[in-house]
Amino acid sequence: MKFQQYVAAVAVESAAYAFDKAFHYLLPSELYRQHLEGCRVVVPFGRGNQKRVGIVLSVSETDGEDCKGLKKILSIADTAPILNEEQLLLMHWLKENTFCSYYDAIRAMLPAALQLRVQERYELVQNADTDGLSQEEQQFLQYLYRARNRKELDMLLDVQESPQKKRIVDSLTAAGIIRMAADAGERMKGKTVRMVRLSERFTEGNLCCSFTVKQQQVVNALQEYGSLEEKEVCYLCGVTAAVVQRLEKNGAVIRYDVPAEDEDIPCSVQHSPQEIKLSEQQQAVFDQVAPHLETQEPQCFLLHGVTGSGKTSVFEALIARTLSLGKTVLMLLPEIGLTPQTVKRFSARFGDRIAVMHSSLSLGERKRSYERVRSGRADLVIGTRSAVFAPLQNIGLIIMDEEGERSYKSDAAPRFDTIQVARYRCRIHGAVLLPASATPTLESYYFAQKDVYHLLEMTQRYGDAPLPSVEVADMNEERMQGNDTEFSTILTQALEENLKRGEQSILLLNRRGYHTIISCCTCNQPVYCKNCSVPMTYHKSDGNLHCHYCGSIQRMPEQCPTCHGEHLRKMGFGTQRLEDELAARFPQARILRMDADTTTSRFAYEKSFEAFKNGEYDIMLGTQMIGKGLDFPNVTLVGVMSVDKALFSGDFRSYERTFALITQVVGRGGRGGKPGRAILQTFLPDHYVLRLAAQQDYHGFVREELAIRKQLLFPPFCDVCVIGVTGESEAEVQTGAEKFVACMKEELTVQKESFPLRVLGPVPCTYGKINGKYRYRIIIKCKNTQQFRNFMRDVLKNAGSVRETARVHIYADMNGSIGI
Repeated sequence: MKFQQYVAAVAVESAAYAFDKAFHYLLPSELYRQHLEGCRVVVPFGRGNQKRVGIVLSVSETDGEDCKGLKKILSIADTAPILNEEQLLLMHWLKENTFCSYYDAIRAMLPAALQLRVQERYELVQNADTDGLSQEEQQFLQYLYRARNRKELDMLLDVQESPQKKRIVDSLTAAGIIRMAADAGERMKGKTVRMVRLSERFTEGNLCCSFTVKQQQVVNALQEYGSLEEKEVCYLCGVTAAVVQRLEKNGAVIRYDVPAEDEDIPCSVQHSPQEIKLSEQQQAVFDQVAPHLETQEPQCFLLHGVTGSGKTSVFEALIARTLSLGKTVLMLLPEIGLTPQTVKRFSARFGDRIAVMHSSLSLGERKRSYERVRSGRADLVIGTRSAVFAPLQNIGLIIMDEEGERSYKSDAAPRFDTIQVARYRCRIHGAVLLPASATPTLESYYFAQKDVYHLLEMTQRYGDAPLPSVEVADMNEERMQGNDTEFSTILTQALEENLKRGEQSILLLNRRGYHTIISCCTCNQPVYCKNCSVPMTYHKSDGNLHCHYCGSIQRMPEQCPTCHGEHLRKMGFGTQRLEDELAARFPQARILRMDADTTTSRFAYEKSFEAFKNGEYDIMLGTQMIGKGLDFPNVTLVGVMSVDKALFSGDFRSYERTFALITQVVGRGGRGGKPGRAILQTFLPDHYVLRLAAQQDYHGFVREELAIRKQLLFPPFCDVCVIGVTGESEAEVQTGAEKFVACMKEELTVQKESFPLRVLGPVPCTYGKINGKYRYRIIIKCKNTQQFRNFMRDVLKNAGSVRETARVHIYADMNGSIGI
C-alpha cells in the first residue's frame, strides 16, 4: 500500500561549487508543517553523514516509492522562515549571475549573528529499556539521570579524553538508551575587545622564567602602558598574537575581554523634511524623479552632479517624499567612513526610522538593525555594500551615492556588483534606482547616453559657488631646480598662506607607511613579504616592515635576504613620512593623519572627521578614504601629492579610477563660501588623464576613454569574465588554469550555438602570490548573456570535478578587477 510522504529540496552549506545543487531529503511526518520554504534545517551530508545546516528551497508531496535511499532531515532550526520570498529569489539570482553556491548567497544576505553553528551532542532516550545493562553501565546511567542541566549532561558525556567512558557511551548508544542528536544555534555573541595586561604573578615577582626578544618587547610595552588591546600590542611590538598567547601560557600576562561600546545613533528629529530648500537645478532633478515614486513601474536614473552641487539635499527631499507615500528607502554609501556623517545628518530629519548596516558594527548591532528592518520598525536603511540585501518591504527608492566607487563591487563570493543587485530589487518592487556621482562609472554614463538610464545633470555648485581652481606642479622642473623633496614650491607656499589665514588644508597621498620599499644596494632586490610576492613597507611607528596584503610583520633585516648584502636603502614616501615632514616644515600646524593604521579603533572615522570639522586640526593628510563624500566648510586648499603610479596599475579601469580620485579630492575644497584651490603634483604633466582631471572635464574624459575602450574592446563594449585559480603550489595552480582552458575548449565543441568569446591567458596575476596562495588568471571577453552563463557554469563544474584541479580553487568574477 502506497502512502504520501514529503520530500524537501535543500541547499546545504559548504558544498563545493562543482557539486552545489538542491539536495533532496525525506521530511519526517513529525517535522512537517506548512511554509517551510526559507527555513533552516540540520541534515546529514556526504558519505560520512556530517551534520550540516541547509535551507529548504521547496517541499513536495510524493509516494513512498520515490523516497527510497533518501536521508532524513534531522531537525528544523527556525519556527518561521528566515528568508522571505524575495530573499529566496535573490539567492537564485546571485547563484545564476555570480557563479556562487547557494550558501554563499545566503551568507551575503544574513548577518553573521543569525547564521547557525551545528552542535552534535548525546541525549537520553525517554522510557528506554535498561534491562540487561552491566553494573558499570547502570552506575554511569544514574549519573546521567542526576544531571541538573544540559551543560552538566554534556560534561558527563564528553568522551574525548576518556577511552573507558567512550566504551560505556558507545554501549549505551547501541542499546538505544542514549542517542546522538544534532541541533543548530545562532552564532550570537556581543562584540568584545580582547585586552592584555601583566599578571599579578609577574608584577609581584613570583614568576621565574626567561623571555624571548619578542616576548620581552610585549612585557616592556605593558609595563609602560598598563593594559592595551591585543591588536595594539601586536602592532606596537611588531609581533603576532601567538607571542601574546605564549606569554599567557607562561603566566606572565592575562588576556581578557571587555564589552565593546555600541554605536549611538541620534534619534531626535531636529528639522522637518519640509524645510529642505532646493536650488533651481536641485528642484529640476527632484521634479523629474518624484512622480515615478508614486507608480509601481521600475525606473533607473543617473544623477551626474559636480562636487558640491548639493546631491545630498536632493536625496533628502526624495527620501521624505518616498516615506510619506508609505514606502521604504535604501541609501547606499561606498565607505564606512562616510556613514557617521551621513547618519548624523539624516537622523536630524528622520529620527529613529533609520537603521544602519555596515561591517564595523558588532554582531549584536547588525542583528538588531536587521530585525528592526525586517519587522518594519525602520523604513530607511543607510549602509555600505552589504546593506543592498536589507530585508525592506515595499521599496520605493534605492540611492547609490558615489556610484563610481570600486568598493561597490564584491571581491569575495558572491562576487556581485551592487548596482546590478539594486536594479534587480527595483524590478521586483517597482522602485526607482538613483545612482549618483560627480564621476559615474563609464558603463553607467554610456548606458545613460544610450537611454538605458535617464540622465540627470547638475552642472553648478550649490549657491553658485565656483569649483576650485586647479594648478599643476611639474615635479620634473622642481628636481631640475634642486628641490628633491616631496613638496613643490607652490604647494609649500599655499600651505603657509592657508595657515596664516586660519583655513584648513587636505593632502592626499594614497600610500601608507613611512618608506614604501626597502632595497638592497648590491643586488637591487627589494625585501619581499614571506607570504606574498609584494615588497614590504617600512612603518616608523614600530620600526618594522609590514605587508599591506596579508598583514604579516617582520623586523627590519640587517642584511639582504637574497644576496646577504649589508647595505639596504629605504625608498618611497608614505603617509607616515609625509606627517613627519609636514611637522618639520610647519611646526605650528596641527596635523591629522587618516589611513588604515590610524583608523583601527571603533569610532576613529567619526571622531577624527568631527574633530577636523570643528577646527581642531589645520591639515588633514591621508589615503583615498579622505577623498570622497566629505564636507568641510573651512577647507580651501587641496594638495594631491602623487597619483602617477595609479595610472599604471595594470587594470583597464586605472585611468578612470585615477581621474575619479583626483576629481573627488579636489572637490573637497571651497565648499563653505570661500574660494577653493587645488594643486596637483606630478611627473607626467602632459598626460591626458591628469590634464582633464585638472580641468575637471568629465565629459572630455568620457569621450577619450570610450574611444580607447572601443578600440581595445573593453567594457562597456563587452563584458569581462575573470577566472581566478589559486592554491598553495604554483605548479598545481598553473596546471589547474591550463586544465580550465582545456575544459572550455571541450565544452565549446558540444555547444550547438556559437557566441563571441576572446580568451587571454592563463597568466600569473600581477602579484603572483598573496597570503601564501599562488594566483593565476584567465581573462575572457564576452557578452554576459544567459547562454554565456550557462556555458561558464558547465565549464566551472566540469573543471572542478577533475583530478588536476583537486587541490586548487577556481572562481569566476564577472566584470571584476584584472589589475592586482
